Amino acid sequence: MADLHKVLFYPVGNGDTSQIILSGGRRVLFDFCHRGKAEDADTPEIDLKARLKNELKEAGYDYFDVVAFTHADLDHIQGSTEFFELQHAKKYHGEGRIKIRELWVPAAMLLEEADNEHQQEEFVLLRQEARHRLLEGKGILVFSKPQALANWLEPRLKERGEAASARDHLFIDAGTLVPGFSLANDGVEFFCHSPFIKHYDDGDIIRNRASLVFNVRFRADGAHYDYLEVGDATWEEIEDIVRTTKYHKNDDRLAWNLYNIPHHCSYLALNEEGQKGDKETEPKPLVKELLLMGKPDAYIVSCSKPVTDVNDSYEQTQPPHIQARNAYARYLKTVGGRKFLVTMEEPNANKPEPIVFEIARGGVTWKRSTSIGAAAIITSTPPRAG
Repeated sequence: MADLHKVLFYPVGNGDTSQIILSGGRRVLFDFCHRGKAEDADTPEIDLKARLKNELKEAGYDYFDVVAFTHADLDHIQGSTEFFELQHAKKYHGEGRIKIRELWVPAAMLLEEADNEHQQEEFVLLRQEARHRLLEGKGILVFSKPQALANWLEPRLKERGEAASARDHLFIDAGTLVPGFSLANDGVEFFCHSPFIKHYDDGDIIRNRASLVFNVRFRADGAHYDYLEVGDATWEEIEDIVRTTKYHKNDDRLAWNLYNIPHHCSYLALNEEGQKGDKETEPKPLVKELLLMGKPDAYIVSCSKPVTDVNDSYEQTQPPHIQARNAYARYLKTVGGRKFLVTMEEPNANKPEPIVFEIARGGVTWKRSTSIGAAAIITSTPPRAG
C-alpha cells in the first residue's frame, strides 16, 4: 500500500493548532486553541472542539497518539483542559473527553510558577498534568532537563523509593530524535531543534524562547520530505537553531518542504524589535539562511488572521505583519516555492477551512477546499529517494 501522510492546519485566528495523520493511522496534534466564540456560526474561526471530535469519530478514535504543546501561551492551549482527559484528577475524566496517549511538553511547562501575570487556570492544570505524568513515569516526554527541574523531581522520586535517574528516559535533548517514531515503521521521525538548556540558565523562563521546535521528516515511497514545526520562536532562537545545527553537521535538518512560520507572521521571528521595515522586514543573516533552505515547490503556512496588503496593515503593531509576509513571500519565490498560505484566508476569510497537505509518492500536495468548486490539487515535485 502506498504511503499517504497528512498535515492539517486549523483556522483558529491568531493561534496554533495543527495535526499530523500518518499513513498507518497514528495522530500527532500540535497545540490546541479553541476560541469560545467559534461555537457561534457567525464567526470565521473554526469550532475546533467539534471539528476534531468529528474527525476522530469518523476514524474510530477517542484519543490522539501524541499531543504536543509547544509552550503555554493561551493561544496554544486555550480550551484544552475542557477538551482532553487529564489523568491527575478524576473530575477531568469521562464526559466525552479525548485521551492523550503521550504528552509532549517543554521543561518550561513544569517549571513555570503561576504568577499574577500567567495564572490562567488552563496553564495551572496543564502544569499539574505534566508533573503528574512525569512522576508516574508514563505517558509523557519532556524536552530538556534543566537543573531546576532535576531539583524539583529528584526529592519526589526519593520519596517514592526510586533512583534520581528513574525518569531520565522521559527527557529529550535538543539535537536528538524523539523515540517512539521511525522512518522504517511509521514513515516519520521527529528531530528536536529546541529548547536548549541555556533557555533556563538565568532562572527566568520566556515561553517563546523555550518552546518546542521540530524538524519532522516524512518518508513516502522511499522519498523524504521535511516539515519545520516551529512554536513562537523569535529570531534569536532561530539563529541559535541554525548555528547549532550547522555546527553539529545536521544541515539537512534545516531544509523544508513545508514551514509553519513562528508567532502568527510576526516580524520578530525575522529581526529584532524596531526593525519591521517600511515595506518588508530584512531577516537576520542566519534566519535568511533558513529561509533559503526551502526546497523547490515548498510551502509556507502562517497560522494567523488574514495578512492583507492595504495601507493600514503597514502601521499595524500586533501580528500578523504585512512586512513579514512580504519577506517570506520573497524568499519563497527565491527558492522556487509554491505558495504562502494563511489559515484564516483559505478558501476565504469569511469561512476558512483547514489547510490540508498530503505527502505521498507525488510529493507535498496542497488539497484546496472543495467548497469553492471542484477540488484543486497542487503537487510538488518529488525529491530524490534516500
